Amino acid sequence: MMKRPFAPGHQKKRRGGAASEYKKSLDEKQTIKKWYGLSERQFKRYVRETLDKMDKVDNVASELIRKLEKRLDNVIFRLGFAKSRVQARQLVSHGFFTINGKPVNIPSYQVEKNDLIGIKEHKKAKGIFKELANDLKRKETPAWLSLNKEKLEAKTIGEPNLDEVKPPAEISLIFEFYSR
Repeated sequence: MMKRPFAPGHQKKRRGGAASEYKKSLDEKQTIKKWYGLSERQFKRYVRETLDKMDKVDNVASELIRKLEKRLDNVIFRLGFAKSRVQARQLVSHGFFTINGKPVNIPSYQVEKNDLIGIKEHKKAKGIFKELANDLKRKETPAWLSLNKEKLEAKTIGEPNLDEVKPPAEISLIFEFYSR
């Protein structure tokens, strides 16, 4: 009997070498998609809308990030009202927040400049918001959002930019992936 240095069965041949351009762009797309917690369909729509505006905007990468950052679930996360984007999405879906005094329960709602984002008064007593005041003291909000920590309200005072967000992926490779 002969003892071989590998497990029984067929052995896969392992390929070495660098990843292909396709794999690199796919990995970047998946990274951003997971970072914002979007489905493939949602993310593809954002990229397509941005590509359609290509001639109107000077920097398509910053335009895509701007669209993704201005989603209500992301804004709630950035303000510190939720510990994760998943939790922020759930809180928005369950109707915890108002925009300009009107209840909104759509996580993909695009927040505009000068919108006032608040927590519904009767929802402030919920357990999830008990320690929020202490948590917000340590949290630093982005420059394009203004947070009133006593009232638990925020106002959008500007536009998010690519430099401030620092996405964990190369945005140009995402457009390369979708322009195939």
